[in-house]
Amino acid sequence: MTIEVPGGFRPALSRVTTIEPDKFAAAHWGRAPLLCRAAELAGPDGFADLLSPAAVDELLSRRGLRTPFLRAAKEGKVLPAGRFTGSGGAGAEIGDQVVDDDVMRLYAEGATLVLQGLHRIWPPLIDYARELGAELRRPLQVNAYLTPPASQGFSTHYDTHDVFVLQIDGTKRWRIHEPVLADPLEKQPWGGRADEVGATAQGEPALDVVLSPGDALYLPRGWLHSAQAQGTRSLHVTIGIRALTRYALVEELLAMATQDARLRATLPFGLDVSDPDAIEPEMTETVDALRDWLAGTGPAELADRLAARDWPSARPAPVAPLAQLDFADALGPADTVAARGGLRWRLAEDGPDHVVLRLTGRTLRFPASCAAALRQALSGEPTRVGDLLLETGDDRLVLARRLLREALVVPA
Repeated sequence: MTIEVPGGFRPALSRVTTIEPDKFAAAHWGRAPLLCRAAELAGPDGFADLLSPAAVDELLSRRGLRTPFLRAAKEGKVLPAGRFTGSGGAGAEIGDQVVDDDVMRLYAEGATLVLQGLHRIWPPLIDYARELGAELRRPLQVNAYLTPPASQGFSTHYDTHDVFVLQIDGTKRWRIHEPVLADPLEKQPWGGRADEVGATAQGEPALDVVLSPGDALYLPRGWLHSAQAQGTRSLHVTIGIRALTRYALVEELLAMATQDARLRATLPFGLDVSDPDAIEPEMTETVDALRDWLAGTGPAELADRLAARDWPSARPAPVAPLAQLDFADALGPADTVAARGGLRWRLAEDGPDHVVLRLTGRTLRFPASCAAALRQALSGEPTRVGDLLLETGDDRLVLARRLLREALVVPA
């Protein structure tokens, strides 16, 4: 697939960490927080190119945001969306568009504004999230938090995904406590352990820091945190990294186990499921059957299932539909194409005469003679149409046009 990162170089990751990728992976990834100060990070302007207060104003007033792209919270409680949304007006038959003056009033009264899904709606963050996600091989979500001076939008809690916190504007004090539940799954949110979280938050924090513009903080899932703006407003971006866990492998392996007749067998007639002694022999036989099944299971089918589960979580780079089609119509052998950024694909044989290209949510079939050219075009390196590994110029143009119209390659 096209998301290889050659030589271990991680330019997007280097914007938010000050240590080498292998050291970050060994000492911090999923294990421990990492604080990186602006003076140590590469960018001289911090993260102003990704988001700014002016960009927030534009998003709130000129981009036609709707819920759930905006939330508001005050004193630990999420406010009803009806307090800051309303009709889109003539020609926009919707009733949940963000109303900028209502938002301004709520913010002036102390509410924290949460801009959600910025990896889908704000171009600089669309691009950066795609690059960082490719390096981490994980889908990302990006939110921004605008907090009034001396305010706190949310009480102490933990997330079920890892995060990078990028301070954009103002300062914010973060209190970090060790987990009450290590590596929580998405189905194990902090609300189910609110008492433990609250009690732990009363103790001495593992980390108590003030983030200034350009600072970055990495937090693994499960680490408790609360954040309060200091003397001025605070704007920060949170990049959430969706975890793929060993429990996900367990879920897929169990789904595959439906192929085993012993595991599909009906339990005995009249079994009292409340009686441990009656259940014990059935449990033993089931565990034995499952062990036998797992011993004969290979990684290939599991990899296919994980791809089907994981690939839809991240979208490839945007395409410009009109420009793409115009380019395809006027295509010539001297033109150059490149694989669409973030595209996930797998090429496999389909009998002696065809190959199939498996993508997110669809499968395309090609003559077997196209296999080398497909790998070439989708390798990530720009490719001149006239250099595609096919026998005739007409074949090269036909394949390149199809790849363009299927949005698999883009003009380079």
